Amino acid sequence: MTVDLARPLSRRVLGPEVLLVLGLSLGQSAVYSAVTIIARLTADRPLSQQTATLNASQSTRPWLDLTYQLLGIFFALVPVLLAVHLLNRDRTDPTLGRDGLLARDALPDQVRGGARELLGLDGRRPGRDLAWGAALAATIGLPGLGLFWVAAHLGINASVVPAKLPDLWWAVPVLVLSAAQNAILEEIVVVGYLMTRLREMGWRIGAVIAASALLRGSYHLYQGFGAFVGNVVMGVVFALFFLRGRRVLPLVVAHTLLDVVAFVGYALLPEEWFDWL
Repeated sequence: MTVDLARPLSRRVLGPEVLLVLGLSLGQSAVYSAVTIIARLTADRPLSQQTATLNASQSTRPWLDLTYQLLGIFFALVPVLLAVHLLNRDRTDPTLGRDGLLARDALPDQVRGGARELLGLDGRRPGRDLAWGAALAATIGLPGLGLFWVAAHLGINASVVPAKLPDLWWAVPVLVLSAAQNAILEEIVVVGYLMTRLREMGWRIGAVIAASALLRGSYHLYQGFGAFVGNVVMGVVFALFFLRGRRVLPLVVAHTLLDVVAFVGYALLPEEWFDWL
């Protein structure tokens, strides 16, 4: 079977492809998250008295715990490699519309830089990408803390424990790697890959933004409704940023910074500082 690179892939090809990529990654997480929130809401204790633990220890034996942590990070990134491979396979450089993505009637041509250029993952503008990433992290992070505080006081969120690893030399490096893994997986798959494919399938811009943002919120739903709303808002902001500049790398930087602060800060600072979570 050969792929005609001179023609855009049809919805019959792209639709199942998107479902498979999501089913192997964050779509699967969204389903489990929905089941988890139902379990939390039907439990004997109120949601506010339950705990959602991120980056938990996987074994009482330190070397085995480290092994599990690193394997989890590695295999979580495999769907990212798959998504980039699928975009590279097509090697299409869409005729861009005003929105910066594929127009419905566009006829694709060969892409010079492949998926890295298509998604804005190349290193052409490291300084600007880092600056935009830091700015986005500050823009999202401060209001996000406020939203978590409100959600905690309204009782619509579980208590979030960002990190619960043993106090060993490898804990902080693993938390940094975990933050980077979350950022790479979510921003490349949920923003870069998904939004590109949905536009190639002819979805309108509003629907594309909504799909990306709601997916981001849904796989955080296990933490509670405050986390869902906060991540939907973050998803809208990140989607609009990608539409404007077509670069995922600043989003990866921003997300990594947010998670590093949350994970490493929780691990190093006194626990009472985070009682409001």
